Amino acid sequence: MGDSEAPSIRPPETITITVVRARNLKGSSAKADAVNAMVKVEFGEKSLGESPKVDCTADTPAEFNYNATMSCTYDDPTALDEIAYKPVVLTVIEVLPKEKKQKEEKTVQLGQVSVDLLPLVKGETKHRYTLNINSLPGSPLETIQPDAPRPEIDVMLSVNEPLVDETLQSGNLMTVTVESMFSPPESWTVTGTQYAYAAALPVPVNSEKENPIVFANGALKPGVDKEPPNKQKKWAVPATAQGNAIYIADQFIAQDSIEDEDGDFRNKDDREHRTVSETEKNRVTWNTERRSYLETGAIKNLQDKIAKCRYWPLEVMRLPQPAAAKGKKDDDGAVSFHGVAFVNLAPLLYPGVRRIRGAYKVFSYTDQALYEKTKRKAGLGEEAARIANNILNRSTASPGPKKGGGGKDDKKEKDVKKGTSQTVKSDAGSEPEAQAPVNLEGQQYVDSKSYIMFEICLTRPLIPKRPPEELARRVAEYIPPRPLFPKRTDGAQRAVDDFHNQVASVAGLILDEFRDMFSDEIKTDENLSQEAMESRRQKLIYELNASGKYFAFKEQLKHSVVKIVREKYLKTTNFDDRQELQTFLSELYVYLIDQMHESLTKTLALEDQAPVPAPLTDSAQLKHFAREAEVNGNFDLATKYYQERIARNRNDPSHWFDYGTFCLYINDITKAEECFKECVAIDQKHLYGLLLYGVVCTLQEKHECAETFFEAATCVQPKSILAWTMLGLFYDTVQNEIGAEMAYIEANKLNQQAAVSAARSLRDEEINKQRSEQSESEASHKDDQGGLAPPTSNTLVPDIKPTPPSSERGQGSARSSEKLSSARRPSASKRSSAAHPDKDSRETSRLGRNKSDSNLSRPGSEYRRGSARATPQMEEASEEIPPREPTPVPTSSIYMQAIDWLLEVKAVPFTERALAHELLSPMGGLTAQYHISLARVKLQKNELKEAEDSLNEALQFDYQNPDVWALMGHVMYLVNDTSEARNCYERTIDFVADASEMHSVYLRLGSIYLRDERFSEAKTTFLMACKRSPSCVSWLGVGMACYRLGELPEAEDALSEANILNNSDPEVWGYLSLVCLKTGRKLEAEQAYKYAIKVNLEDTELLDEIIKTQQEVGFGNPQF
Repeated sequence: MGDSEAPSIRPPETITITVVRARNLKGSSAKADAVNAMVKVEFGEKSLGESPKVDCTADTPAEFNYNATMSCTYDDPTALDEIAYKPVVLTVIEVLPKEKKQKEEKTVQLGQVSVDLLPLVKGETKHRYTLNINSLPGSPLETIQPDAPRPEIDVMLSVNEPLVDETLQSGNLMTVTVESMFSPPESWTVTGTQYAYAAALPVPVNSEKENPIVFANGALKPGVDKEPPNKQKKWAVPATAQGNAIYIADQFIAQDSIEDEDGDFRNKDDREHRTVSETEKNRVTWNTERRSYLETGAIKNLQDKIAKCRYWPLEVMRLPQPAAAKGKKDDDGAVSFHGVAFVNLAPLLYPGVRRIRGAYKVFSYTDQALYEKTKRKAGLGEEAARIANNILNRSTASPGPKKGGGGKDDKKEKDVKKGTSQTVKSDAGSEPEAQAPVNLEGQQYVDSKSYIMFEICLTRPLIPKRPPEELARRVAEYIPPRPLFPKRTDGAQRAVDDFHNQVASVAGLILDEFRDMFSDEIKTDENLSQEAMESRRQKLIYELNASGKYFAFKEQLKHSVVKIVREKYLKTTNFDDRQELQTFLSELYVYLIDQMHESLTKTLALEDQAPVPAPLTDSAQLKHFAREAEVNGNFDLATKYYQERIARNRNDPSHWFDYGTFCLYINDITKAEECFKECVAIDQKHLYGLLLYGVVCTLQEKHECAETFFEAATCVQPKSILAWTMLGLFYDTVQNEIGAEMAYIEANKLNQQAAVSAARSLRDEEINKQRSEQSESEASHKDDQGGLAPPTSNTLVPDIKPTPPSSERGQGSARSSEKLSSARRPSASKRSSAAHPDKDSRETSRLGRNKSDSNLSRPGSEYRRGSARATPQMEEASEEIPPREPTPVPTSSIYMQAIDWLLEVKAVPFTERALAHELLSPMGGLTAQYHISLARVKLQKNELKEAEDSLNEALQFDYQNPDVWALMGHVMYLVNDTSEARNCYERTIDFVADASEMHSVYLRLGSIYLRDERFSEAKTTFLMACKRSPSCVSWLGVGMACYRLGELPEAEDALSEANILNNSDPEVWGYLSLVCLKTGRKLEAEQAYKYAIKVNLEDTELLDEIIKTQQEVGFGNPQF
């Protein structure tokens, strides 16, 4: 077995660090220009060698050309890891000349450089650096003038073969950055006894094992000690690096807006706390980056643990200074103030996500809390403290100043022991009582609302995201795109048809020419002699030849004749025999003459036919008729209308989409799938078609196909709230919780952006309106005063707080709102119900805040500065009330927006799932809209009792909602409670606002009136339906009511309108027959009766009434 494994281990790879040259070095001797220098190369605790001593001057660089080597072994899984996170430290040393009787040379350390080996880990074989040499304390380099050239060193890294070969390509490089912990416990002070602060978290090294990584160089800093905007990252294990060499070259802390963060404290209510904590309170700063190379097994381990419990522990602790604790081995590594932040790593399992960063709340550490959140039985406290002490002991850069004096040491020792004993005692005391352990020191994190800034970045996402191109290709594989026009296939029949078309075209042009030449003679002469006709023919031929039209017609026919020769006779080469050519031409001539006559016969026959009239209904009307038939339960008629729309234009994707939604409603999944497939085939970017094809695939349990189409929809319209919500609902169906969470977060973000955009547009409209009103008032004021306006009272009052005119206030508000909306986007889950202050004070306060240094700065600091400048008290009092920025709130949640669309397209399973989310949503819950939507779902499922219960619940929330009463009327109508249905419909019509769907209300109320023989009300109701959206059914209702009222002319007009819209409705023909019978028109009554029978009149009462009337008048039935 060992023999089989041996070849799989790659031999060690040698890494060569070449120190090429150094420039601009300065020695310790002010007199000597030359510097005798050498370079010491170290990696971690291991020395890789020293270069020979080389002389250099200010103009001549030190050419070292020294090679140091180290090996990267592949039998140790941590070898690549160490190369990734440890620097190669180059120390530039000046060798002083020997003095008399001096045995050894004296040296002075000039500076250090930390060389990053990361490019080699990423697969490069050669990489060249030019780095600044960082001066060390007491070094002559510290005296170099700022405008003088900086000392530099050229370094080249090289390997023979890439460190990461094919077997390691599947690995991943994880970069962990711990920045700062803000708002630490108030008991921590920057004076007195100093401590070390460490953070630690576990990182998988293979499929089973985890190792802790520790950030040990945290330092407590006061709030007044401001950090630079571009904070440079430090090495987690700097080894022998000192001074500025502990920083990683060209690596800086990222600056993200709060809205783009992934952690806690992102709500608008938390902004004030974060602003105060980051500007005024103490903080613990690490700004340290730690890299870790993850092999395939470690990546799988990481994915499994994130999928299992989501949260990853980041432990925070305070430790005694190693230098101060020297000689007290019992207290080494004593952990106090043990806290833990639970980092939600679930976003790393979103497709395409490589990085998370945010502010994470620090909790008190207990084993029970750790297990509840992360399913880990023990933390890293003691082990992390031991590793941190080792790092601090090795490093010469101490996190804090060393304090002397035995008294303070004793106090520190006492504090540490006290803190530790508090935690242990509370934990031990709680075990017999079966209570949760209490960490009293750690609880101070919670009381102070401490949080830590933390970032994880991967070189490749754990879950790769399919690019839009691949999704489009996959969609095209499932549903190939259909060209708008069929491909032209050349063949014999195609060539002949083309010749027929060209002959018909030329014949039409010749006829037009003939009519233009002899139009006057054609009108006057009826019978012409043979000579006159011949004369006309000769004139026509002469005109065609003289004008050149004859040759144009010949050229027009030429191409089609060539196609016949090639496609029908298969002649593509020259004739060798002249006799054969003549024979072929004769045969071709005869054939072309025959085809010409055939084409002319068809053309002249078509000319004699009457033109086909244009349809009286358009696509929108047909859709309306289909929806009407659908509501009335006449599915056959609805199918006919939908199919007629498709027949008129098969290349319109909306026609196929609408027919597909109808098939989905009647549960014909197979036909619905075909319709949506046609829709997507015509338009591969049809958003609704992609979504509903995904829905159909989900119903058929073709989840892989469904995921492709839902993802394709989000790529077609990345800003679509509906697309992301539908993707989340699909992930809920397949129990992909992390994917659903990702989709819902994106949808909520877009929903909030839409709310902010709408609020900004409304604010701009208000500003423009104020400006116009102000300009009008100023113009009228000038006219009233005649240009001699008296001085205003403001000139007699001290200028405490000037108020700009409305136009200036509007501009300031617009700028402030734009800046605020771009800098911070309020949370979608927070809704403000407080009343807003008046416009003038709000605009003025916004203008004042817009002039501050930062739109996220805390107002308190500005007030104190204003008070220090002896600002009048009134201004301070007014400024102390922070201006309230109204939070834009979306009008509806993402789930309700999806529900409205899903109800329209009849996707019941997804609608029910979205309703469940709406019930639990912070913006949703048991609202009137929720109960209305639930009732609509129950109506689509024909569960009338449950629909009635939901509508009764909706009435408890909003008794004046017309949609509720309309739906209640439908429920009562379907259960044949016509009296209650009539009351509901009448109430719906009486409301000021209309229901969302009024057409069905009018039709059903009118039918109830007809049934109750209230014909006048029926006529009025049906006319209201005709006025809004006329249809065959609405005009039929008017005709029936008029007929019963004895208004026969009006009845005939209404029935004629109905017949125009649908000439195959048997009831229309039946009532037309009755009208004709009553008016004594025998032929028309008989024809109408025949058509009623032909289109299958099934209303027995109407049929009996027609027969009875026919018997009374004695005509109308051909059988008499």
